[in-house]
Amino acid sequence: MTQAPAHTTAPGPQAPARMKQSPDHEDEILDVELHEDPGRNQLTPVVQLPPAVALSVVESLAGVVRQAHRAEAADPTPSGALKHAQEFEEGDVFLLEPPFEDFFADRYLMDFYDTTARDICSRMHLHTGLRFVRMMTGPDTTIRVSSLSPLTVRAATGWSTPLHSFTDALPGTPTGVHRQRHNVMVPPNSWVDMQIPRGVSHQFNAVGPNAVIDSVHPEESIETLREGMSEYRMMAQTIFLAKDKTPAATCADPDRG
Repeated sequence: MTQAPAHTTAPGPQAPARMKQSPDHEDEILDVELHEDPGRNQLTPVVQLPPAVALSVVESLAGVVRQAHRAEAADPTPSGALKHAQEFEEGDVFLLEPPFEDFFADRYLMDFYDTTARDICSRMHLHTGLRFVRMMTGPDTTIRVSSLSPLTVRAATGWSTPLHSFTDALPGTPTGVHRQRHNVMVPPNSWVDMQIPRGVSHQFNAVGPNAVIDSVHPEESIETLREGMSEYRMMAQTIFLAKDKTPAATCADPDRG
């Protein structure tokens, strides 16, 4: 009698490898000379608004963040508990919608800092999971979006002009290291969405006082487990491509003189 062949199971897809060297480190630096993006960011122009309407939206959402920070200052989060009001390099943030047992995504609002007021630009960085970001500007404010890879910009329906894009040299690199930086400007009174794949470099800097981000992190709870973090750490899920921040002139809006 012929023996039946042993049953074999085809290997399934492997889980993504960890990205962090030290899972809980909140200022981990990756070698910018060696880093290569595994994909590209994609931008979608959504809508342009009358200045008064755009300002009302931005101020209302920024007000939610500011109120959360006032509450945190008055009644600080106990040690070990999840802190909803935090500070990122680009601005103050508020964890608007935290994950729960049956839902592992979450949502943040960010009230951008004005780089011209602080004379500081945020650093180029990447995340341990994908991100979906809606950038919103009011009057007299633009957002400079940058990456080490070309930024894909989808067609804008009903916009008067295309988004301004250009390249320059990434500032603050070590001596002898040169990387090209790709940039797109979000104009005043506009909404532009950005899809950021896991591990792809990006940088946001607002030029002016009226800018917010509404950001969904679809797999942030999964990232915590995948990277082996000891607890939920928002900043630990960021890996930077520079040790130091650079002056505001290095992320300025070239159209503003």
